[in-house]
Amino acid sequence: MASQFGMAALSILTVKFVAIGLTKELAGYYNSSYGYLQVFGILADFGLYAIAVREVARAKNRAEVLGGLIILRCIILFLSLSLALALAWILPMWRGTPLPLGVTIAAFVPFFTLLAGILRTVFQVHYKMHYVFIAEVTHRAITTGLIGLFILWGIRQTSDVRIMYAFLAIGGIGAFTLYLLSMFFGNRLQRIRPRWDSALLGRLARTAAPYGLAFLCMALYRQFDVTLIALLRSDFELQNAYYGFVLRMTDMAFLIPTFLLNSVLPTLSQSHEKGEETRSMLGKTFLLLLVLGSISSLFSYFWARPLIALLTTEQYLSTPTQAGSDIALQLLSAPIFLNGIVLYSFYVLLTRHAWRRLVLLLGAGAFLSVGLNLLLIPDYGFLGACLTSIFVHGVLALTLLPASQKVLPLMLSLADVLRWIAFTILLGALLALSAPLLTDSLRTIIGLGLAGGAILGLAEILKIRRAVGF
Repeated sequence: MASQFGMAALSILTVKFVAIGLTKELAGYYNSSYGYLQVFGILADFGLYAIAVREVARAKNRAEVLGGLIILRCIILFLSLSLALALAWILPMWRGTPLPLGVTIAAFVPFFTLLAGILRTVFQVHYKMHYVFIAEVTHRAITTGLIGLFILWGIRQTSDVRIMYAFLAIGGIGAFTLYLLSMFFGNRLQRIRPRWDSALLGRLARTAAPYGLAFLCMALYRQFDVTLIALLRSDFELQNAYYGFVLRMTDMAFLIPTFLLNSVLPTLSQSHEKGEETRSMLGKTFLLLLVLGSISSLFSYFWARPLIALLTTEQYLSTPTQAGSDIALQLLSAPIFLNGIVLYSFYVLLTRHAWRRLVLLLGAGAFLSVGLNLLLIPDYGFLGACLTSIFVHGVLALTLLPASQKVLPLMLSLADVLRWIAFTILLGALLALSAPLLTDSLRTIIGLGLAGGAILGLAEILKIRRAVGF
């Protein structure tokens, strides 16, 4: 959790530097490059990260299983990114634009990040997550620091495409650092060597395939809209300039529940296999997800305009004639909250290996998302993508949560529900009343500090800290 909050702060600072350094058009190409690769990154993961913790945690020979996972990850990663680069250079609507070369340079980020991601399994299984903190925060600090040097050198709203390429290349340098540190620390805990075992690779591929398909469906409804904007709108660079920065901000809100659930998964899997009681653990996890979702969602809705002004520049704010990033952030506040419920259900179904129901529901969500985006994006641009995200996340939360309850029920008391409701109402009122006071960046920064103290105070007064087991 500390790693994700640290990365979130540095990522947001990177967003600020990119918004200052590049024109809207180049910022749009920058965001489009990463947005396009996200789907192929999920495809390259192939569900391996979802099963890696479970497989390594229960394996008698952990080094052997991890070695097979590394080999499988490398094979699928090569195939997926090769397909991504080939399509980027072939698509006729992107010819003559900086996007194909931008995608090629940006591809180093998912390449090294996914290689490092499979090594994260070692730290989760051994519960040595401080190594993850060091590796991830160092990698993001390098990226932020190097891009920040360009700003210190006086780069402001440049239209020089070479600067955009340099920013993308810096992301690759940071990702390579993450991989090197993960290898160094991982080898201190256990031997990390690729291992070719046809039988093991086949078993891992068959186990991971359903979840690879599930993650692909998740990528289609969460991240494919950036690529659809780039394919369906002639002004895609401006659309993705407004929308892309918001997605970079909300990614952290999406990732924090993911890493929380990944941290719970080893203990949950072992407890379930031993026949131990899991309802209390699930209830505490779900309550914490509700609280985190409320915090992220309320800040995104009530403080959208001051946060966008702080984290980008004022040129990305809405005007009477143009919807800006603040409107997108407000609209995405609903999916930010609902995502925690969707991810919780996903991991519960993962624990029980109930992949058929999971893939069926996520596949329906992906189909619905692509269909609505094809209908709305040509006329409404990123606003259409936001509306689609709200609808799809709502449908998935309403269908996946009952499905997860059937296979592995949680225990959540009425008192805990009332604590969460009271926390949400009080925090929402506080943010709504204070929003008009945030008229400049300094006041917003001070407001964030005070709001953080208020969150801790409310959590203590309402006894939420005890309720979630801290």
